[in-house]
Amino acid sequence: MLSFFYTTVGFFVNTLIVILTVYAFLWGRLYLALSGVEIAALASNNNNNKALSAILNQQFIIQLGIFTTLSMIVENSLEHRFLQAIWDFLTMQLQLPSIFYTFSMGTRTHFFGQTVIHGGAKYRRTGRGFVVQHKSFAKNYRLYARSHFIKAIEFGLILTVYASHSPVAKDTFVYIAMTISSWFLVLSWIMAPFVFNPSGFDWLKTVDDFDEFMNLI
Repeated sequence: MLSFFYTTVGFFVNTLIVILTVYAFLWGRLYLALSGVEIAALASNNNNNKALSAILNQQFIIQLGIFTTLSMIVENSLEHRFLQAIWDFLTMQLQLPSIFYTFSMGTRTHFFGQTVIHGGAKYRRTGRGFVVQHKSFAKNYRLYARSHFIKAIEFGLILTVYASHSPVAKDTFVYIAMTISSWFLVLSWIMAPFVFNPSGFDWLKTVDDFDEFMNLI
């Protein structure tokens, strides 16, 4: 079972399902907010609506991602020690692997979906060389606009409209806890090409990229 979900084609199918679930979750929340279902569920004293209200307010629990990292921490704790496993996990996060993995999910989803729709699946050599050349803002935008940037802007607009129309968003903690993973996806898809761009902190290259960004606007 695990070999299907984490190897070969099953891994890409699993990633596609995750992103489609994010789409369904965000558009579903927006529909509930704009249609007034959330207001009715939170205001009514009916037991069924109370149950729906509890579900609406507690969905953020499943977004914590603890179950995806727990297995790695347990494995490292068996090989080393528990405190060492926690320390390794924290130091790993300083290298921004979560941002890179979230961005790579968008890449796999986009191109797998394009292959399913339009065909053209075949072996493609990727090479194993190191990329040390700085890519300009314009080139990064052309490469990732359709696969990441446009989708991230769509998610960001949905979350913003939802925050302005949902009664749940009036509780700041509930809104942040419920949408923090979605906002993290938005920021990862927008910022990852520039964060991991070689020489991204070089001042002259940063100025050139900013000028290209202003020209785009």
